[in-house]
Amino acid sequence: MTTPTTLGTGEASTRLHELTVLDVRTPGEYAGGHLPGALNVPLDQIQRALPDIRQAAERGDVLVVCASGARSENACRILADNGIATATLAGGTGAWAADGHDLHRPEGAARSTWGMERQVRFTAGTLVLLGLILGLLVHPAFQLLSAGIAAGLVFSALTNTCGMAALLAKLPHNRPRAADLDNTLAKLRSR
Repeated sequence: MTTPTTLGTGEASTRLHELTVLDVRTPGEYAGGHLPGALNVPLDQIQRALPDIRQAAERGDVLVVCASGARSENACRILADNGIATATLAGGTGAWAADGHDLHRPEGAARSTWGMERQVRFTAGTLVLLGLILGLLVHPAFQLLSAGIAAGLVFSALTNTCGMAALLAKLPHNRPRAADLDNTLAKLRSR
């Protein structure tokens, strides 16, 4: 198994022209802004893209990015388990933008696209509030919904995983159309 390296935003910026950059966020997040030249291969599609990523890694270095670094670390582990050497961007696109680097957006992309973290916070907050309100107005058992969400958030923090994000990633606005992913994989093969 290969160990992924971590690149800071400065080093990634100077080497961007020589890197194959894979953005493992959802298509909606990718449309909200990504590193120049990054290709969108959502985390849940990494297995499908393995042959093309392996070819890209044989031609040069692969940098995996996400919003903060957690999903890209997961992707790097999957790739490492398959013998593919990769690097991850320290702090993700958040750190990239905070350090003054430009994020590119596809033509016509909405600028108000919610990132996965924001989607999770909204959904969790809504479900907790719903559980509390229904627990007060309908039946106390509805408060178990709030307790379940709280337990899920604690588990998420302890394991650095997020089941709710995995579920939300399956919503239509967070999923690539098959043609989009096929197009991305064709671009990856041609690099």
